[in-house]
Amino acid sequence: MSWQDRITIDSAVLKGKPVIKGTRIAVEFILELLANGWTEARIFENYPQLKHEDILAALQYTTRLLKEEAVYVLP
Repeated sequence: MSWQDRITIDSAVLKGKPVIKGTRIAVEFILELLANGWTEARIFENYPQLKHEDILAALQYTTRLLKEEAVYVLP
């Protein structure tokens, strides 16, 4: 599975933020839930339209962005 199969970016949905295909659930929202200690089980209870693969795709997408990020340190 590739994150591209599960995540889409559409300027008409949430101002172009990456979301899980077929939903209005943003990648950043999923990461925020995980960062706040939510388990996958709790996420699925509250957002039953999500699947395990969606959470993995959100993590893969974010990892790709961070790997491509350039950091410039000013002297």
